Amino acid sequence: MNKLLILVLALITFGCKTPEARKPVSIKTGSFIDASVERNKKLNAKEQASIEKLMKLQKEDYIASESGFWYFYNNKVDIDSLKTPDFGDIINYNYSVKALNGNVIYSTDEIKTQNYAMDKQELFTGLREGLKLMKTGETVTFLFPSQKAYGYYGDENRIPSNTPIICEVTINSITQNQTN
Repeated sequence: MNKLLILVLALITFGCKTPEARKPVSIKTGSFIDASVERNKKLNAKEQASIEKLMKLQKEDYIASESGFWYFYNNKVDIDSLKTPDFGDIINYNYSVKALNGNVIYSTDEIKTQNYAMDKQELFTGLREGLKLMKTGETVTFLFPSQKAYGYYGDENRIPSNTPIICEVTINSITQNQTN
């Protein structure tokens, strides 16, 4: 009986040990994310330098947008009664896409006239934000860095990944949404 009592006391004493933290099998660092951020910073700086060089060569009065692209008016409409599009308005427009070296990627004839319901349909970020700046009858040339254009994937056709582009856009009409 003494042996049994000693055994029970020993099990109680050593069995009630507090849990110990286990060491991780692998240590995660932010090295992949850090490397990705660094690559993107370098890519952005390279694209910015290319775009700035192009703007100096063209000698146009480019405007820097708050959204991270540049543009100038080929044809500006100064009539105050014409408004820029609002949410849900239908925009009828034409555009072309060129590489920074001026080579045509998609001509206006290839793309054909487009209709776009403002902020209700998919459109690449730069063009969607650019259309918001325009009035009926205006033609604007936009310089979009790759992250405002087709980004990492390109258009999976003629525009490779991480390619800045030039778009010349003309708004033919803006039909106001009846609920606005």
